[in-house]
Amino acid sequence: MNSSTQKINIHSYESMGTFDGPGLRLVVFLQGCYFRCLYCANPDTINCHGGIVTDIEEIVRMAVSQKPFFGKKGGVTFSGGEPTIQAKALIPLVERLHQEGIHVCLDTNGGVWNQYVEKLLGMIDLVLLDVKEFNDDRHQKLTGMSNENTLKVAAWLEEHQRPFWMRYVLVPGYSDFEEDIRAMGEHFKNYQMLQKIEILPYHTLGAHKYESLEQEYLLKGVKENTPEQLEAAEKLFKEYFAHVQVN
Repeated sequence: MNSSTQKINIHSYESMGTFDGPGLRLVVFLQGCYFRCLYCANPDTINCHGGIVTDIEEIVRMAVSQKPFFGKKGGVTFSGGEPTIQAKALIPLVERLHQEGIHVCLDTNGGVWNQYVEKLLGMIDLVLLDVKEFNDDRHQKLTGMSNENTLKVAAWLEEHQRPFWMRYVLVPGYSDFEEDIRAMGEHFKNYQMLQKIEILPYHTLGAHKYESLEQEYLLKGVKENTPEQLEAAEKLFKEYFAHVQVN
């Protein structure tokens, strides 16, 4: 099928993004997610039937127009929502971006696995893998889903020598347990493809969106991280990994 006839469901865009992969990036937020993270900053991306159906060539044109700003490190990042839900549509889009010489990142929770996801992961230049919690019981309380697929995706990336960064949101009382972080460190410490750990501070910037959606924000009483909490987490991660960054 010609790429110009293929469509993808988009929530929104961010130009000149600096937090979703290396360099300056066009961040494309896709619609739809199966996780129900209690702290989700983009609850309006969860519904798979929202968003705007967009021709993939429109996204290619947008990326090419911004390419002069990408420099040597920048490019396009697909985020969400959960972009792998639309893996089949992303495959020809990533192919087109590569034809234009554009670096592509994929920000994923690793919760989806099928033949299209496998093919997509084999094409992506850099995966940003969101590990929500290492302890599966706590992961399920936090997201409504098991972390089994996420860990399988990490293992696949390592086995197939596909570079990835790990992103970890530090939520007080939910994902800041020392024993879980140490267990995760032991699990991943020998991964050669894991290039960087990004500790993402918990924030409430998306809480107001729940009101507009007439939903309750379930972490209303949880306070944002103190500098001391972030420093302690960074120190802990550095016991296992060489490249750790607090975003």
